[in-house]
Amino acid sequence: MAENAWNTRDPEKVCMAYTIDTEWRNRSEFITGRDAVKTFLQRKWAQELEYRLKKELWSFTDNRIAVRFEYEWHDHNGQWYRSYGNEMWEFADNGLMQKRFASINDLPIAAADRRLVG
Repeated sequence: MAENAWNTRDPEKVCMAYTIDTEWRNRSEFITGRDAVKTFLQRKWAQELEYRLKKELWSFTDNRIAVRFEYEWHDHNGQWYRSYGNEMWEFADNGLMQKRFASINDLPIAAADRRLVG
């Protein structure tokens, strides 16, 4: 469900999966609160064009999940990238995500090397 939501590239829809006071680390950026997440996602998808994501569950216990992911996107100059990483998620009792910590690396790729077309 998270993969499908993120692939909509709809910040309003995606941010509703997080608690009001959610805490994020995305690369070197620290974000607190659902409104800040929404603003972050608007900025992200204005820069990461034609974003397409694939997630894979790595492990889970109690209210915590670890996932690996890759996504592809291009910048305004037409350069494509594949971004790889890992996320650690922690959920509140109401099922919303209260913490998200992401480590991400970007690899420039040729358009012909894309794998996540769709």
